Amino acid sequence: MKRSFQSTVYIIFVIVTFIALAKSFMVYENPFNLYENPLVWLALIGFILVLVLKEVVNTLAVKRATELQNEKDGIVPEASNVWIQKLLKSWTKAKGIEQEEEIVLDHNYDGIKELDNSLPPWWVYMFYATIIFAVVYLVRFEVLDGDNQIVEYDKAVAEAKAELNKYRATATDLITSDNVVLLTDAKDLGRGKAIFNLNCASCHLGDGGGSIGPNLTDEYWILGGGIKNVFNTIHNGGRDGKGMIAWDKTLKSADIAKVASYVISLQGTTPAVAKAPQGEKWSAE
Repeated sequence: MKRSFQSTVYIIFVIVTFIALAKSFMVYENPFNLYENPLVWLALIGFILVLVLKEVVNTLAVKRATELQNEKDGIVPEASNVWIQKLLKSWTKAKGIEQEEEIVLDHNYDGIKELDNSLPPWWVYMFYATIIFAVVYLVRFEVLDGDNQIVEYDKAVAEAKAELNKYRATATDLITSDNVVLLTDAKDLGRGKAIFNLNCASCHLGDGGGSIGPNLTDEYWILGGGIKNVFNTIHNGGRDGKGMIAWDKTLKSADIAKVASYVISLQGTTPAVAKAPQGEKWSAE
């Protein structure tokens, strides 16, 4: 009775959980996207783990019950891990306890004796492998004068830069300080304002008047004004050792262009508290 009740509860749990997961998957446009919907994946993994653990517990319980019944009936089952023991023995060549008298060394110190076991084959093979590696390494880098790690690194960096330049030359949607343009669309500026309030207002204030960072509403710029300079400053950061961090690892290039355009739109506005001008007066060429 108890077992049938547990089975019924388990079946109901599986069915209800499966239906709930199926409905939750239907809510999202891309339910299997791990980055967009991590909770869906966590629920799915948790559900699978419950099923697996249930089967593991059942298997262990059946195995334990069989062992107890065999013990009660006086049945001694054959060891199931004989092959493991044979494998370990072949890879260690260690003598068993009953054979240790054959390999006891003659010297005795305070009643302590030492066994003369052979080295494990796996250890010997690894030692031979290190010798072969050393010979190959010696010939490769000392005799044949192969590239060392520094030369290989420089070549890899040069290849990566060449690939990056090739990508930049062919990518049509890649925004850099060379091809960025001032955005004036209300939707783009709205996105730029949202990014500014989230990441920049803590140092420049919400109206751009400046606090820790400089005033963004006047004509003076530390690293140059204009959309290209502002984009480059946000992308690569301010002056070394001080100033703003680089945001290229946090923001996409398109978002940097939008927030840079929003910063430019603050020119000529009147903040509540304006910080004193910093840098040099900027005039577009």
